[in-house]
Amino acid sequence: MFKGRHFDRSVILLCVRWYLAYGLSLRDLEEMMAERGISVDHSTVHRWVTHFSPQLLERFNRRKRAVTRKWHVDETYVKARGRWTYLYRAIDSVGDTVEFWFSEHRDLPAAKQFFRKALTRHGRPDRVVIDGSQTNREAIVSCDTTNRLQDRSRRKLKTISIRKSPYLNNRIEQDHRRIKRRVRLMLGFKSIIAANIILSGIELVHMMRKRQARFAFDPNPSLAEQFDMLAA
Repeated sequence: MFKGRHFDRSVILLCVRWYLAYGLSLRDLEEMMAERGISVDHSTVHRWVTHFSPQLLERFNRRKRAVTRKWHVDETYVKARGRWTYLYRAIDSVGDTVEFWFSEHRDLPAAKQFFRKALTRHGRPDRVVIDGSQTNREAIVSCDTTNRLQDRSRRKLKTISIRKSPYLNNRIEQDHRRIKRRVRLMLGFKSIIAANIILSGIELVHMMRKRQARFAFDPNPSLAEQFDMLAA
C-alpha cells in the first residue's frame, strides 16, 4: 500500500487522518508538519487523501459488522464545483451507517443506484423510513421488485415496508450533522471526483468513530489505531 513512497507511512496516515477527521485545511497540515521538521506541500497531502481514502475504505468494509434490518434513508446537500450536489445516506436502527452514495443529481436514477448498492452490500431490510420523498419511495419499490425477481433462493421474500415520516427520520438528520460539519469547513469541493473521494473518506472516519469495524485483538481501538490496523 505504501511501497515506493518517499515519506514514512506514519506521516502519510497522520495527514490523511487529521484532514478527514478534523477541521484542518491542507495548508494547516503543511504548517503543522513543518513545525515537526517535515517538509510536505499541501498539494501532496491532497494527493495522499485522494489516493489512500478509497483503499482504506475498501479494507474497512471487509471488517464492517452487519447492520440491522430497519433503515433510515435521506439525502443531504454538498457544494461541489460551485453548485449543489447530493449525498444519499442510510443508517440503521442503532445509528450505524448502512451505505452512502454521492451524486450530481437528485433524481430517480441516482436514488436507484444508491438503493441497489445498499441492497447488494447489506441484503434486504425489513423496513425503510423516508421523509416523504416520492422519488425515494419509487426507487425502493423498483429495486425491491428487481431484487425479488432476481433472487434464486426459492424463498418467498416479503416486500420491503416503506414508512414516510419526517419525525422518525430525525435520527438520520442528526447523523448528517457530523458529515456536514467537516464539509462546511472545506468551503466546497473544486471537482466532482475529489468530492466523491473525500466524502467517502469522511464517511469512513464517521464509521470508525461508531466502532463499526471488527478488530480481533482490540474491541475498542482509537481512531489512530484503526487507521494503523487498516494500513498494516
